[in-house]
Amino acid sequence: MEGKAGPVASVTYGLDQTAQKIRRKAMYIGEQLINPSDDRLRLSAQLGSEAVIIDTRPNYAVLDEAGLWSGAKIACERKRIENYGMKLDGMALDLGALLLDSLRAPEKAKARAVQLRQHIKAAAEGGCDLVKFTVAMVGITRTGVVEGRGGMQCSTFRARDYHPETDARFSYWGTVLPEDGKTKPSEAVYDPKKQETGGQRLAGEVGGISAQEGWKAIQFLVEQLLPTAEKEGVRLACHPHDPAYPAEGLNGVHHVLGSIEGMKQFLSLAPESPYLGFNFCQGTIAEMSSDPNAAVLEAIRTFGPMGKIFMVHFRNIKGGFLDFREAMPDEGSVDMAQAIRAYREVGYEGVLCPDHVPLSEQDPERERFFAYCLGYTKALLQTA
Repeated sequence: MEGKAGPVASVTYGLDQTAQKIRRKAMYIGEQLINPSDDRLRLSAQLGSEAVIIDTRPNYAVLDEAGLWSGAKIACERKRIENYGMKLDGMALDLGALLLDSLRAPEKAKARAVQLRQHIKAAAEGGCDLVKFTVAMVGITRTGVVEGRGGMQCSTFRARDYHPETDARFSYWGTVLPEDGKTKPSEAVYDPKKQETGGQRLAGEVGGISAQEGWKAIQFLVEQLLPTAEKEGVRLACHPHDPAYPAEGLNGVHHVLGSIEGMKQFLSLAPESPYLGFNFCQGTIAEMSSDPNAAVLEAIRTFGPMGKIFMVHFRNIKGGFLDFREAMPDEGSVDMAQAIRAYREVGYEGVLCPDHVPLSEQDPERERFFAYCLGYTKALLQTA
């Protein structure tokens, strides 16, 4: 069993020198893609993406006969991406029910942690030095859909409208709708039998999660995975809780990583480790405050100089704490040009990915919407 996470004395890199990601000296655009075909990779390259993060969960394409990630198969995926002139910047680590099980079924959680450690080792063997994960145990909570610009369908969260039925109908579950873009979010219904829920459950099914339990589960995760990540030279990019919940919780659940202070506390679990940081979701951080723009700038200037921003979901929202809708990047409450300047000020060198793009019958696969986001971001990078 792996020991607890702690300060790094010396690190043995599992990635050979030629496979290690060459750090660019600037920000660049990229995409998160689920089961990308060759045609989709070609499109991404034609749109100017320099990197791809594979967001497939579960990632059957890289599993071996034992159901574990294969370093050789990851290397093949990396080379396939490189054939289009892009880099494999990271992969989604599907935690399954690890966090919930650590509280309710600890032996199952330990068994899952063994598998996840093997995934991290395989990532290193395959030339991928970043894995991202979410600490959401009850999905990404949403309460409805509203019309945005031109009638586009935008997922929304209003705490005052919360009800378990709307949670089951409108929330995100792993990569389940509306994330796949094939069905309107109003048709998305929670299905606990779907593996794509990533082990997440409705709040009513888990009997609530206190703040103390939330931190206990997250600490278990870090203790189980970080020593292997440090040894193999793989960074762990944590996505904060989306959305921020009221201080008293919501339906018995507390989102402890729903504030900048919570993000600081997360890093304090292993303050000396350069391998624990954030999948810095700008939209999620905007949701933490009634002044989204100020919150985003504060977070960039807090975690950027620490080297804890490993990748960025460069997205926007309209609204703020406990009452917002998702939005296209140019129409939200965050000044995206100001954010770009802040990333540059703190020396961030990494990928900017669009995320949570609204839906439209005019663009059912959302390829045009993603193209718009990429072009908008590229223009900001050129002019900031």
